[in-house]
Amino acid sequence: MEGEKLAEENKTADQEGSSAPSGKNPLLVVLVLVNTLAVCAIGFFQFQNHKKLNSVTTAADVMQQQLAEGEHGGGAAAEGGAAEGGGEHGAPAAGGAAKEVKTDGLMYPIDPFTANLAQGDGPKRYIRISLVLKFTKDTKKEEVDARKPQISDAIISMLNAKKPEELLKREGKEYLKEEIKTAINNFLIDGHLEDIYYVGFQIN
Repeated sequence: MEGEKLAEENKTADQEGSSAPSGKNPLLVVLVLVNTLAVCAIGFFQFQNHKKLNSVTTAADVMQQQLAEGEHGGGAAAEGGAAEGGGEHGAPAAGGAAKEVKTDGLMYPIDPFTANLAQGDGPKRYIRISLVLKFTKDTKKEEVDARKPQISDAIISMLNAKKPEELLKREGKEYLKEEIKTAINNFLIDGHLEDIYYVGFQIN
């Protein structure tokens, strides 16, 4: 009887021992699945965030894109201008009206020189100036060369009559240009002076 009891107890213990792992197995599977889903979700959100960061356009990207578009646009404009200009040797394109081509004309530099300014408040002051004169295309360089002493004299005379405070203002510089243009155009026969560029302008 005692042997049968021991056998039954051992059998019951074996059944409990064998059922314990089987009761834990479903829980283990669920935990593994939940863990796997969590890892997949984290990976998905990180991937989406990376895509968003890559898609953000920075200021540097915008500038590079604009520069690239400007270069391509300039090239296209140049090609378009060549096409509009017509065929070889400047002939107008077939079926199109001839367009006026604007040229730079004659660029004539004046060597740097120093001139005294009119006496203002304080000590005597002078100006160091250099110019580039822009003449129209029909202006003859030979005539400008021949008139160079007159051009220099006219500019120096105007500067001698200017006070430093006049030329320190932007309006004063622009007005001086207009005066020089008028004076030079008065003694030119062919062509005329259309613009003046200050290359050097220093008052001491």
